[in-house]
Amino acid sequence: MARHIESSCKLCRREGTKLFLKGERCYTDKCSIERKNFAPGQHGRIAGRRRKISEYNIQLREKQKVKRIYGVLEKQFRNYFVKASRKSGVTGENLLQLLESRLDNVIYRLGFAPSRKSARQLVRHRHIMVRGKIVDVPSYHVAPGEEITVKEKSHGLGLVLSTIERRGKQEVVSWLTVDYKTQTGKLLEVPTRDNIPINAQEQLIVELYSK
Repeated sequence: MARHIESSCKLCRREGTKLFLKGERCYTDKCSIERKNFAPGQHGRIAGRRRKISEYNIQLREKQKVKRIYGVLEKQFRNYFVKASRKSGVTGENLLQLLESRLDNVIYRLGFAPSRKSARQLVRHRHIMVRGKIVDVPSYHVAPGEEITVKEKSHGLGLVLSTIERRGKQEVVSWLTVDYKTQTGKLLEVPTRDNIPINAQEQLIVELYSK
């Protein structure tokens, strides 16, 4: 299976914004954006001042940012766009809804993992159940009404317990419900754009792929 091998912090620096790829570290002064707020590489400090930003570059960077936030590769991302464009409604909103419905993202939103990368590991290592059955595919599409549970034998996992302790007092997004005592959550409905907490201009992605 293909996977990202680049430094997560370099991805944030390349996009010039926090992508929250490393969980709690992103909220501390150890975050690379706080320490090195310029693009990675030998000429990172001066590249931004010299570069003439074109319309295409703006669109490309927005696509790269969203793709990296959700941790999907280019072919996967394009497939999501094609699927979103075939659905009725606003293509950009459809795209984000498909990405938000990924099992790894739902686990992250529920507060069972500090990052989407960690959530993917939980799924791959068969710690997660959907409707009472183990699912080990991070891209699994969670449908409204489906219940997601941390496997009973995995309730004592340090990663899950520490994340619940840190995030348990925070409210999850309105389209999810969670019970931290039983480590169970449920997708209540497909989220609308207003209820998806991501700083993105998805219309730029639509314009990029529509060329």
